[in-house]
Amino acid sequence: MIEVTERDEVALITLARPEKLNALTAAMRRELAAAVRGHGDGKSVKGIVVTGTGRAFSAGEDLREAAGKSLLKEVELFHDMTRAVLETRVPVVAAINGIAVGGAAEWTLCFDSRIGAPASEYFFPENHIGLSISNASSYLLPRLVGARAIRLVLDSARLSAEQSLAAGLLDEITEQETLVETAIARVRHWSRPGTATDVHLSLLRPPLTEVERAFSIETEAAKHVEEIGIAQAGMRRFVDARG
Repeated sequence: MIEVTERDEVALITLARPEKLNALTAAMRRELAAAVRGHGDGKSVKGIVVTGTGRAFSAGEDLREAAGKSLLKEVELFHDMTRAVLETRVPVVAAINGIAVGGAAEWTLCFDSRIGAPASEYFFPENHIGLSISNASSYLLPRLVGARAIRLVLDSARLSAEQSLAAGLLDEITEQETLVETAIARVRHWSRPGTATDVHLSLLRPPLTEVERAFSIETEAAKHVEEIGIAQAGMRRFVDARG
């Protein structure tokens, strides 16, 4: 489930399924896209902060739920989360409170800033599970980290907070207890009266035309790994290994 509150004129969207490390069900992904769109026009809040509860930002897709389902529908739900962020007229900041895995990690790549804490981690496990990346990360990840993107994906890399900062996945690291407040302060700083933030967001964010092109390519990749059987086999292995 997710929780949406307002703090200091900022919408705080919290992933609130800590017993499952905030793994994203299909319903949660729809709710996240709707929550971002519901606050993205700038009429009610100055910006949006997304964070998690407990030990994780999010363990990514709930593979127990997804196993046996159409991978293409699952991927499109992730794509629409990214599309929702890039359509907003306000800053969107991730407060990465713990580990961010797979599709959840990839979702944050389109955010305007990613702020971490000492417990933050990025983990891209898809390659070794037999899944393909999504959220336009085929375009967004190289945009952030350059040529090292291919190794992060092929190695199914897991990066600590300091490694994520060095790679360009995080913009800064703050103390755990001040993480959300730091993210909110970032939004408010960018949205002070008289700023041209909405204009610069449109100028500097990844172009939607390129992102939609990446979505299309990634959908075809998902179709391929599903058709050859490695996606469902990998998800079953993952689920079985965890009982």
